[in-house]
Amino acid sequence: MAITSRPLRPGRAGNPAGGSLQRHHTRTAYLFLFLPLAFFLLVRFVPTVMAMRMSLFDWNILKQAQPFVGIENYQTLLADARFGQALRNTALYTVIGVPVQIALGLGVALLLARITALRGLYRALYFAPYVTPVVAAAWVWQWLFSPQFGPINTVLMWLHLPPQAFLTSPTQALATTAGLVVWQNLGYQVVLFLAGLAAIPRSYYEAAEMDGASGTQAFWKITWPLLNPTIVFSVITGTIAYLQLFTQVVNLNFTDQGGPLGSTTTVALYIYQLAFGRFQMGYASAITVVLFVIILAITLVQLKFLTRRYDT
Repeated sequence: MAITSRPLRPGRAGNPAGGSLQRHHTRTAYLFLFLPLAFFLLVRFVPTVMAMRMSLFDWNILKQAQPFVGIENYQTLLADARFGQALRNTALYTVIGVPVQIALGLGVALLLARITALRGLYRALYFAPYVTPVVAAAWVWQWLFSPQFGPINTVLMWLHLPPQAFLTSPTQALATTAGLVVWQNLGYQVVLFLAGLAAIPRSYYEAAEMDGASGTQAFWKITWPLLNPTIVFSVITGTIAYLQLFTQVVNLNFTDQGGPLGSTTTVALYIYQLAFGRFQMGYASAITVVLFVIILAITLVQLKFLTRRYDT
């Protein structure tokens, strides 16, 4: 008697336990993905939608009525000189801070990658400012650059140079504040670039050395192209951070937030002043929406023009 066999269908009689286990893993994965997604929707998406809705109303908590005004809040901000100044200041912070902190971070990372003795200590020293509370760092920075008794002006006088106003000067306060942000974020940039450098195979440099390439040529032909993902990430996250700059500005000039003469005011600080100082929630929401659109547009442009693909 001939015995015939039929091919087993996968997922049925073939391995029922395996199929059930796979479905269990899939459900578990969706469950773990749902929890952070729900948190993101609750904390990020819902407030964003509410801000967009509030921007269409004359929403003031001191008033009983909250009338619908349409795009009137957006028309108001076009003629708002303080908003224009805050937007220019925010752009200056970004243009100054992002390139400087990336250049310094990459330079320090290249130096740290070359040393072997006390490597961990140096990395910890550079990373320490990043984990220091922003408020504490701002108050220390304020003491360092104090026009009356700050150590920086003391050193300038020792060098027979005139003391500077720094945080009390409309022309110097913004650069001084940007210096604090760069100093605080330098350690984070160093860690990013150290990770990027560690991911580049040493064989590329050995091959370049055998071909007679100099250190500068190896940097521009190997290091810089292969660090592109790290650079793109650093530029985008740094730009977003500077466009949302708030805490350092508030604490550096605690008695004159955004001063002197509005020279350090950022868009985020102006939103805070409108919403919680003047209770103009509708107008503050309109500026929030505009800031969101600006950040989104700049991020998309950076992703488009900075991202490069290199064949290794």
